[in-house]
Amino acid sequence: MNADAPDSSRKAQIDALLLKLPGVVSKKINRLDAYFVSDRMFACISGQGVGLRLPAATATELQFSRHNVVPFQPGGMASSKEWIQIDRADAAEYEKDLELFRASIEFVKAARTR
Repeated sequence: MNADAPDSSRKAQIDALLLKLPGVVSKKINRLDAYFVSDRMFACISGQGVGLRLPAATATELQFSRHNVVPFQPGGMASSKEWIQIDRADAAEYEKDLELFRASIEFVKAARTR
């Protein structure tokens, strides 16, 4: 199995959490399962984590304050300051990050109007 390909039950659990949020749709992009709002990607599944786009200051703070947050580097590609990856062994645990997902959606929506 490709390291970036999620197993179907993991994806189903993440879909169940994110697709219930208003305006969120799932698409495949470069072999990654990604989540969009207003045609802008705000999250995607990579390996055992979920990449998430947030303001650079928030992303940096999370990388230093949480043990399960790392720079987002899908397939070893260079990371952006606005992208982090939250690693959780159990996909059901992403429920604990729901506020971060909502913040990401709002950030991406606002970025569109800048």
